[in-house]
This record gives sequence, structure tokens and C-alpha cells, in this order.
Amino acid sequence: MREDGGMKHIESAMESLGKRHKEHMKVYGEGNEARMTGAHETASYDKFTWGVADRGTSVRVNRECADAGKGYFEDRRPASNADPYQITGMVVETLCGKAEGADMFAKATESAQEELEMIIPVAKP
Repeated sequence: MREDGGMKHIESAMESLGKRHKEHMKVYGEGNEARMTGAHETASYDKFTWGVADRGTSVRVNRECADAGKGYFEDRRPASNADPYQITGMVVETLCGKAEGADMFAKATESAQEELEMIIPVAKP
């Protein structure tokens, strides 16, 4: 993507990301349904979109990257409470294929949140 002619790879990535949008959204954090309304420079929760220098899309390509015909893209869908490792795993799995014996979506959706008790010792004078 960052080499000459990389824009065609970015476009191919957008097609792949669009096909698995619903799966990605299930891993991209809690509360996205309320946050991603399609208004106020947010994308719609239900629909995958991408564009150049468009803050209202699911994925944004920087204008300089589009002008240069190579570069990177910004996935604007993850919530701040999402697990960055699961997000990265989903993107890599979508763009590069699943590793043998691994399924990031299944692993991410099967794991339940655990409440861990943290004991903090307090020193008393």
C-alpha cells in the first residue's frame, strides 16, 4: 500500500473490509450503535463506506495518500473501549486471510468479560 501503485491495494482492502463489516462491528467495542449514527462526522453503524478525506465514512484515506497514489488508511469504526489486539487481528485476518487453526472473530466473540477483583493494600499510619 505504501509503494508506488499502492492505491489499487487500498481499494482492494476496502472491498474486503466491506464484506466483513458486520463481523468487525461485533468486535469493535461496546456502544458503537449509539455512537455511529451517520451524523456529526460519524459513519453509519449498519453500512460500510470509505472515502478520501471524508470524516463521515467508516474508513478514511488521507488526501495526501490519494494524491500520491499510495499510503495508508484510517479505520474510524473502533470504539475507545475496544481491544486493540482483537481489532488488529480482525483487520489482518480480513486483508491477509486466516491463519491455519485460527479464527479471530470466533475467538473474540466467544470470550466473555471477566470481573477481576483487585485488592489494593492501604498503608495505615
